[in-house]
Amino acid sequence: MRGLRSLLHLMWMGVTVVPWAIFLLLVSLFVRGDRLYWIAAAWLRVAVWGARWILGIQVRVHGYDHLPLGQRSAAILLVKHQSTFETLLMPALMPHPLAYVFKRELLRIPFFGWAMGRLDMIHIDRAQGARAFAKVVEQGRQLLARGVWVIMFPEGTRIPRGQQGTYKSGGTRLAIATGAPVIPIAVTSAKCWPRRALLKSPGVVEVSIGAPIPTEGREAQELMQQVERWIEGEMRRLDPQAYAS
Repeated sequence: MRGLRSLLHLMWMGVTVVPWAIFLLLVSLFVRGDRLYWIAAAWLRVAVWGARWILGIQVRVHGYDHLPLGQRSAAILLVKHQSTFETLLMPALMPHPLAYVFKRELLRIPFFGWAMGRLDMIHIDRAQGARAFAKVVEQGRQLLARGVWVIMFPEGTRIPRGQQGTYKSGGTRLAIATGAPVIPIAVTSAKCWPRRALLKSPGVVEVSIGAPIPTEGREAQELMQQVERWIEGEMRRLDPQAYAS
């Protein structure tokens, strides 16, 4: 049954993403900015809706009241990364447009990547080193001023359930450079949707949103250590079985 449901959801995503991406590409000739983002985010809600009704994956959110309230309030979200699911889920949950920081190679993915290229995201060429980060700061500052929140996965890649990756300070460096607060987020997505797994399982994905952490006067590495302690501590609280060993 898991295999059938996983196949049906994969087909659901494939069948819906192609026409949605084509529509977005056409609309992007006339519409840009936040309006175009919400058109794209609508497909992500469709994908998450499909995960709920086809795969049986429920989502439980804690700490939603920690999110800033102002229309132009800035925030940088630093999120635990276990699977593709939180990439789909975060725009479906957040009240502000999000700008992902990602490697530019993803723009080559047919339809999905092409559509992402029309949105106000921050895609970088890692080969450029310091110049790439300068671009992140410049674009991040412009987007944050518009009320677009920047989202990053500080571990850099998807980490297996019950494990901890190396937290990199790029997100806190950006937060300090722009003056935006950091919001740590723990997500137990691998309970239902493991990384690189074709088979998904029904269950509950817990999302815990931490209180905003001010960045003025902070050091990037020390701030990232605080973010890491909070996220990893919360992961162990939300999914104790995974960390039992």
